Amino acid sequence: MAKKAEMKTKVENIVSSITLDRHLDLKQLAKKVKEINNPKQFPGVIYRLEEPKLAMLIFRTGKVICSGARSRQNINDAVAKLLKTLAKAGFRIKAKPVVEIQNIVASSSLDFKVNLDVLATECMNTEYEPEQFPGLVFRLDDPKTVMLIFRSGKIIITGAKTARDVTRAAERTRDTVKSFDAII
Repeated sequence: MAKKAEMKTKVENIVSSITLDRHLDLKQLAKKVKEINNPKQFPGVIYRLEEPKLAMLIFRTGKVICSGARSRQNINDAVAKLLKTLAKAGFRIKAKPVVEIQNIVASSSLDFKVNLDVLATECMNTEYEPEQFPGLVFRLDDPKTVMLIFRSGKIIITGAKTARDVTRAAERTRDTVKSFDAII
């Protein structure tokens, strides 16, 4: 039996959490670093990078949320720049930061159109309200992900923690659509 072709996916955004080994004085940090924005009514500061293009939400506890990365290397580069910036501002970080990927958002294509009505009525773990949103929500337990499936065959994959999970979710979605004969 021929092996199914691996689906092509494109990572659109990786959200990660970074834990530093110390608390931070955010007012002092915002005064010393011009790239840091300290918005009112927000309990942290925003650090934007141009290369890689992403944003980091920094909290006084030393917790950082990084959003906008497209690869693990982007995250590593951003953490290195953050550590340099903190050091220049007088904040010494002794231990290596702990980095955890929380969510990967990716896109893919099934390469065929999908009958969302068939999928919604025949397949478990789906939600479809075309009056509210044009895509069908499809949930997988393994890997634990949520897909948005559109009639055009485009899919958005959310909730993955690894690139392999992104690919597996796309392939399982394709196989499910085919198994319910929901191809147009």
